[in-house]
Formats: sequence, structure tokens, C-alpha cells
Amino acid sequence: EPRSTWCCLAWTLAVLLMNALVFLINLLLLFVIFTVVLLPTIVVVYFGFQCHSQVLHSSARYCKSILDDNSSSALIILGFIIMSPLIVVAMATYCSLARRLRLFMCFQPYSRAVYKGVKWRWYEEGGLCGCAKGWNTQVKAWV
Repeated sequence: EPRSTWCCLAWTLAVLLMNALVFLINLLLLFVIFTVVLLPTIVVVYFGFQCHSQVLHSSARYCKSILDDNSSSALIILGFIIMSPLIVVAMATYCSLARRLRLFMCFQPYSRAVYKGVKWRWYEEGGLCGCAKGWNTQVKAWV
């Protein structure tokens, strides 16, 4: 049966907050994985731009003794070349981890707030986000 107006608004707020929390957890996980996987590219491009004479031209000792303009340009090019495969690796890692943790199953539909007697999905599936219930091993996802 439908909820009253104020009850529906309160439950809508609860569902909205829960979905926002799940979204932020997904976003944080995505940010951490991409930062860790793309760290080599970030470091190589940073040092390339830092030591190039027409960009930042740092007065650091390693820029004067080791890196000249040609080697700085090579670092910049190398950094952008290795970025593409590392982005694929980062996305595959995130998708695999999100699938294993079943993070996308944590989102709750709006109908949970509108009708009384509708059980929460995580309760029906045996724990928060269904992590306690058996996982179907026949499902395959290729990235």
C-alpha cells in the first residue's frame, strides 16, 4: 500500500542518501584505483614538463645534470604513450573489483520509499548488497 506524503518524503530522503553514499564509495574506489595504476604516467609526465626549458625549466640538480630538453620531450611522449594501456588496466581492475564486491547492486530503487511492506533488496539477498548470498559463477564479464 502507498505510504503517506510525509512518510514517503522521509523514506525518499533515506533512499536518496543511501544511493548517494554508494555512489561516493564507487567514486572513491574509482579514484584510488586510477591514481595507483596511472602513477607511473603521472610521474614521467611531471618530470618531463618540469625539466623542459620551454615549460617550467626547474633549477633542480637532476634537471641540470640528467635531463635536457630532448630527454624531457622523450619523457613527455613516453608518458602519454603508456597512458592508454594503463587506463584500460585501471578500468578493468575497477570493473572486476566492483563486480566482485557487487557494488552496483547496492543502489536501491525509488519504489522502496513509495510503498509500505517492500523489503530492502540487501535484506532479501542475504546481507548488505547481497555479499553473503552465493555468487553465480556462470556469469562472465569481459572487459
